[in-house]
Amino acid sequence: MGAAVVPCRCMAMGSEGTPLATDETDSMSNLHDTQPSRRLYLKSRHQGVSAPPRILFWGVIIVTLIVLLGIAGVVIGFREVLKPAQQQRVIDQLPFMAMLRRPTPQGGVFPTLVPQADVDDALALLDMPLDFATPLGAEVEISAASPRTAVPTNTPTPAATPEPTATDAIQSAPPTPRPSGDALPATAVAPALNAPPPAARISGIVHQQQTWNNCGPATITMALSYYGWQQNQAFARVRLKPNREDKNVGPHELARFVEDESFVKAIVRMGGTLDLLKRLVANGFPVVIETGEMFEAYDWIGHYRVLIAYDDSYQTMYFFDSFLGVGAGAQGIAKSYDQVDRNWQAFNRTFIVVYEPQREELLRNLLGAHWDESSAAQLAFETARAEARREPQNPFAWFNMGTSLVDLGRYQEAAAAYDQANRTGKLPWRMYWYQFGAFEAYYEQGRYDDVLSLARINQNNSRELEETYYWQGRVHEAQGRIQQAASSYRRALTYNPNYADARAALDNLS
Repeated sequence: MGAAVVPCRCMAMGSEGTPLATDETDSMSNLHDTQPSRRLYLKSRHQGVSAPPRILFWGVIIVTLIVLLGIAGVVIGFREVLKPAQQQRVIDQLPFMAMLRRPTPQGGVFPTLVPQADVDDALALLDMPLDFATPLGAEVEISAASPRTAVPTNTPTPAATPEPTATDAIQSAPPTPRPSGDALPATAVAPALNAPPPAARISGIVHQQQTWNNCGPATITMALSYYGWQQNQAFARVRLKPNREDKNVGPHELARFVEDESFVKAIVRMGGTLDLLKRLVANGFPVVIETGEMFEAYDWIGHYRVLIAYDDSYQTMYFFDSFLGVGAGAQGIAKSYDQVDRNWQAFNRTFIVVYEPQREELLRNLLGAHWDESSAAQLAFETARAEARREPQNPFAWFNMGTSLVDLGRYQEAAAAYDQANRTGKLPWRMYWYQFGAFEAYYEQGRYDDVLSLARINQNNSRELEETYYWQGRVHEAQGRIQQAASSYRRALTYNPNYADARAALDNLS
């Protein structure tokens, strides 16, 4: 039998046959290493150095966690607890805090929904004849003028002054005297209805510098001041938007406020023109328009302003603006005709006329077909359709077609137009803060998911829009979810207790 081989661990021997020490063995094992032994290096480095106290180690970790949680708490508190007005006050003092705001949609445009209507349905609107009940441009029957109504006359054009300044030219039109107390202003002399003078100005409007989110109440207060209105914008705000974070007061809400709270009247129409604005100003009617603006350091936003003057020599209109002020020499904020029309397009060229009841006949005559609301919507549709033909990727042209068609009760075609506006991918992300025709069109077509999508996007960007919750409630009610509908209506009334549509809808549930 062969001898078994027993593995053994031989000890390294020195030159005299004596075993080497362990450290010597390690050193010899490293003779051919390219790097020194890390174990030996660390051992020599830490000789005589004690380990840090355990409490210090855990203390560093705890402090780090507290700092991280504090940062997260500041971000969440800034975004979720502070209201936008409070956020802005913080940013005014600490500008770097602006980075904590909720991010706006990418590219500054409204997120694209998946359009249900085929693109051909929208393009068909460009050529499809619409069978409107009232012919465009139909004459409005005018009854006998009241004694205080100015009769239009063919006023000759004033002689031009060589090299006039903008201020000189605009003052060449005789102003309407500022009313005192409750007295109504003297009626301006009316020029020919179809030929406004080259320049005109309305005097006697008192400017209001808006408070937070208050351009609507401030602007309608300015228009009312022309008639001796003594209240300020705070009075209007309480009645129009009790919640200061409410981003929108619609033009019809402003008109109802005038009717309910003052001794004068107001109408809202869409599809206005620059020539119509000039005729109204030349006849002493204050006009409020709604426009899309991009103020310095702001992105696109809806804004009201009141027109006080125009001047053909400089192709310029002048406004009292609740945000920008009254302009140099209190002559008004100057905007070129092209700029006015371009920004006005975003709101389908909607305008509000504030007028004395006894001057209604003159106003009817000046407005012509625009006096009838349906005719005005038809005119607005035709204008928008012509613009969509020229600029197929213009989102406002398609959106305005939809808005006009909603006003005419043509919901199927309106939904197709809104789909095409959305399909362009160019609608400003705040667009649905101010205009809710798409909600109505989609709702009437049974496109409830699209209504809820619009509502959800709005709520993510601004929770204080009562109209959003109203349309959300309408969908819930249509789907038989009565409790959810009631909750949505109540939420709308929480943000605006004066919201009549939500109040009526909630009452109808009980």
